[in-house]
Amino acid sequence: MKSQGIEEDRIQLLTDVSGAFRPGVLTALVGMFVEEIMELVELDISRNALVGLPGVDGLSTEQRKRLTIAVELVANPSIIFMDEPTTGLDARAAAIVMRTVRNTVDTGRTVVCTIHQPSIDIFEAFDELLLMKREGQVIYAGSLGRHSHKLIDYFEAIPGVPKITEGYNPATWMLEISSPSVETSMNLDFAEVYARSPLYQKNQQLIKELSIPTLDSKDLSFPTKYTQSFSTQCNACFWKQYWSYWRNPQYNATRLFMTIVIGLIFGTMFWQKGGEISKQQDIFDILGAIYAAIFFLGASNAIAVQPIVGIERTVFYRERAAGMYSALAYALAQVSIAMVYILAQGLFYSLLLFSMIGFSWQATTFFWFFFFIFMSFAYFVLHGMMIVALTPDHQVASILSSFFYTFWNLFSGFLIPRPSIPVWWRWYYYWGDPVAWTIYGVVASQLGQKENLIDIPGESRITVKQFLEDNLGYEHSFLGYVALAHLGFALVFFLVFGYSIKCLNFQKR
Repeated sequence: MKSQGIEEDRIQLLTDVSGAFRPGVLTALVGMFVEEIMELVELDISRNALVGLPGVDGLSTEQRKRLTIAVELVANPSIIFMDEPTTGLDARAAAIVMRTVRNTVDTGRTVVCTIHQPSIDIFEAFDELLLMKREGQVIYAGSLGRHSHKLIDYFEAIPGVPKITEGYNPATWMLEISSPSVETSMNLDFAEVYARSPLYQKNQQLIKELSIPTLDSKDLSFPTKYTQSFSTQCNACFWKQYWSYWRNPQYNATRLFMTIVIGLIFGTMFWQKGGEISKQQDIFDILGAIYAAIFFLGASNAIAVQPIVGIERTVFYRERAAGMYSALAYALAQVSIAMVYILAQGLFYSLLLFSMIGFSWQATTFFWFFFFIFMSFAYFVLHGMMIVALTPDHQVASILSSFFYTFWNLFSGFLIPRPSIPVWWRWYYYWGDPVAWTIYGVVASQLGQKENLIDIPGESRITVKQFLEDNLGYEHSFLGYVALAHLGFALVFFLVFGYSIKCLNFQKR
């Protein structure tokens, strides 16, 4: 009674007058629960370690298995199903994992576990056993007992079954005596023996008793599919993806390095070309600079993000199966955190190129330049994500992406200007090419209003604006529609990515 009073006083201190937990207390309780789970699975000493890639870096195989158990325990389930948790582990690692399983059972949770060729110590960590033949017929269902004596007594009581040797593994002995060859030699069916045994009658009686609901019981039902609201799912997934990207310095450093190198290469190659337009070749130089600057780094971003999305997808499969969050929340979080990095990359790249190429420093022209650079990076990355979601792995995605990028490159409007493309191909190849829209937008926004005259070989001088409209089909007044087309491409790629993540499952098991 005294301890009960102390517990009630403690709960009263944690709650306010309305009975709800005081601000910050719930967070503290969640933190305490997580700490308890970490100690339970013996991962508290690895709290700051990165999971990494299997066989490459990060946690070992048995640590990953314990982490998987911990992730499930955070939801505080009453029953946990495990499929061969010791597979692929040596004796020491298997013992550590099974110690974690035993610790989980000791907290009052039920663990249903399949096991393959366990050692004596691992086998005796279980409380009950369900043994079946190949056809799925039950041979034994009941308690193991201390040192598996109940299992041994049951089989040794069957006429013709050899006694177990002292010190022999009960699991190995059990499988040996119940094999089909032994059944044939003894003219015995262990499934029939079990069906006539008192143990079977006892189990059937227990099943009958548990199948009858109490008078005040109700059918189990849940108001929603997920325990948390959609906004909470999005917030949790966003921070999960944030830490995933932040703790991947190789990916971020490589992308930053590529941005600087490619920016410096094209910036120095086309140094101040944007302010020296006096002849036709100058326009083509600017067009080439824009084409190369957009396509090279954009394609690099798309290819680099595919392994990242592929790895994250394997984790998503498991967490979605556990009912942690919806596919849409995951897709939104994955894209949102990618857009944050793309925003920073696009701003840095735009400042570098815009100043080195020498475009006119006006708020409007710089905004358009930054917008189209950012949107080009966005649709390239979203396209890379989409292809990964549509294919079994990122290797296949990389091959399929290369096919698309070849057409994007060819019909971007630089190698073959739009007026030179046959009209029956323009809608399919040119207007369906997002790179063509980006080059259109950048060139039209930076040069589409220039009225200075340029020299045309064999022709009279005309303005830059007129040359762009007549020879390349670029009109400054069309920029609004170009911007909408960029948003449309990004939206389509995102929707296909989200739908594929939700509906396609390429798991091998």
